[in-house]
Amino acid sequence: MTKEENIERPEDDAMVQVLEQLLAEDADITARAVARLHPSIKAASSITRSPMRMDLLSKYQERQASYRRWNGRTKRMSGTEQSAVLAARDSRIAELEAAVQLLTASHVAMLRAVGELGGFSKWAKFYGDYSSVRDKLSALGALPTSTVHPFASPSVSPAEAER
Repeated sequence: MTKEENIERPEDDAMVQVLEQLLAEDADITARAVARLHPSIKAASSITRSPMRMDLLSKYQERQASYRRWNGRTKRMSGTEQSAVLAARDSRIAELEAAVQLLTASHVAMLRAVGELGGFSKWAKFYGDYSSVRDKLSALGALPTSTVHPFASPSVSPAEAER
């Protein structure tokens, strides 16, 4: 960490607090507004000249624009319309989650069936060119897991061991 980065860190923490405050108040997020509220930065150019600060400012400006888009949509709706839209979205989310669970269970069953028919070699041949698909299936928990237990060797009695 350079000396300049180390100096900027407390100011950047304060900048995040100022940005959060502006976002919560729905006040326009600009370099000038941040400099006005910041305890140690007094000029907007101190923000616009620093790539790190400018990146932070632009991220919060994007968040504010997104928030305002969503807020504008809900203001045009009545309370009952908002409730209906929210209920419909909750219902759709529940349907999608159920579909994912069903597909995951059926996929695990299909892989077990393939395993019984030909084992891993057949499965690997089936998914050979689809390593990204395997990675996504693994992340979803859609690949069957099993524990491999070695065969126990038959116990040999001490009398038999002497022979």
